[in-house]
Amino acid sequence: MHPPQFTADPPSTEPVEPDSTVGDIRPASSAPNTDRVPHTYDVIIAGCGPTGAMLAAELRLHDVRVLIVEQKTEPASAVRIVGLHIRSLELMAMRGLLDRILPHGRQRPASAFFAAIAKPAPKGLDSRYAYLLGIPQPVIERLLEEHAIELGAQVRRGRAVAGFEQDDEGVTVELADGEQLRSRYLVGCDGGRSTVRKLLGVGFPGEPARTESLMGEMEVGVPQEEIAATVAEIRETHQRFWLRPAGVGVYSVLVPAAGVSDRAEPPTLDDFKHQLRAIAGTDFGVHSPRWLSRFGDATRLADSYRVGRVLLAGDAAHIHPPIGGQGLNLGVQDAFNLGWKLAARIRGWAPEALLDTYQAERRPVAEAVLDNTRAQTELLSTEPGAQAVRRLLTELMDFDEVNLHLLEKITAIGIRYDFGAGPDLLGRRLPDIDVKQGHLYGLLHGGRGLLLDRTERLTVGGWSDRVDYLADSSAALDVPGVLLRPDGHVAWIGDDQQDLDDHLSRWFGRPAH
Repeated sequence: MHPPQFTADPPSTEPVEPDSTVGDIRPASSAPNTDRVPHTYDVIIAGCGPTGAMLAAELRLHDVRVLIVEQKTEPASAVRIVGLHIRSLELMAMRGLLDRILPHGRQRPASAFFAAIAKPAPKGLDSRYAYLLGIPQPVIERLLEEHAIELGAQVRRGRAVAGFEQDDEGVTVELADGEQLRSRYLVGCDGGRSTVRKLLGVGFPGEPARTESLMGEMEVGVPQEEIAATVAEIRETHQRFWLRPAGVGVYSVLVPAAGVSDRAEPPTLDDFKHQLRAIAGTDFGVHSPRWLSRFGDATRLADSYRVGRVLLAGDAAHIHPPIGGQGLNLGVQDAFNLGWKLAARIRGWAPEALLDTYQAERRPVAEAVLDNTRAQTELLSTEPGAQAVRRLLTELMDFDEVNLHLLEKITAIGIRYDFGAGPDLLGRRLPDIDVKQGHLYGLLHGGRGLLLDRTERLTVGGWSDRVDYLADSSAALDVPGVLLRPDGHVAWIGDDQQDLDDHLSRWFGRPAH
């Protein structure tokens, strides 16, 4: 296939009309080209990791036809533990997924996230889900994929994107086996080495890895007390070193990779033993590894999240060191932000600039994550200056305001999108407050907007096909009414119907009648 062509990309400001036969949109002035292959799908997603699967599920809530193509023939098998932070847990609760996920994970206190500085959770954490859920990566990937399939998404494994061309009506995607598919949009959720991003020609500037680490899970051959005492002593000066319990007789092990094996080759158990002996004077009798990996601290951010009908999400748009455990969470939150907006565009009711807000909102969030991981990485250095700064920050985190600010960064509950002037709550996520029907998030399972009206005088009117309504004067809220987007962020606050109508139009398009 020829290199991707970007002719006649549809700008988000052009007028659009819904296509009654396929549910998509095209410029009002253009007629369909009958020579083109018909659209088989509304959206093709490259990559079936957590970001791709979550995006597919969000699109299916709005009856968007979705295909996920995944290069790997089988799901990941390495039993690597990942963590779901507070905001991701909230989003899972919004879609009714949390009860399904919780039995497979292990809850830990919401503390010691920033540069592994050991401080208790600060006061003022305003969430029902103020904990970290550690869960095996293959398990969370399987659960999210099953969720997407149950909602009607199709998944094809062993299929890789090899090329694509886009035009004013859609994208023709060529797979590695030569098959060509036609969709209205293509989304690259295919990781840090994203083929979609490279074919799209989007820059990925940043810093290459300066330091590398070995990480894995394995059994040990010495008593737990001996491990704990040795690790505690070493971590006073070496933060990139740990042995942490990860199950009965199994430990998660992290050691620097400097001087060990070829970075292009997978690490071996001998590599871990060598580094453990070099730092701790013993290899703790490690054996029977479950999985072994090597990672660096490369930090990169895509120049653009969208070119025409092709978009990027998750690691395809940003990579950073894993410190703080933010990567999976950042990608899943990308999917929640993008899903309803892309569905709105396909269903034909999206306001003119809605899809542009995906990059406008999510790219600054990624920039902030990259910055906080850069800062945390510096605090792990054994250099005297970095250790002095670490000691100072450790003292400052005794103040709840400092501790809370840093934890909100890591867990993403401090995000405030720029929706213009207004109260501090505007643009922030609304916690899972009590309402007369139980908890707020139970009303958001369908991925629609919600007007929560304490005055019991407002209405969603002609937007009722996109926005639900709850009149509840007893809701645990200190403002008269709020309009929530499908991702749970507050889009409007007030009690004036005309002002509300203006904001309904801003986020949910023209009324149906």
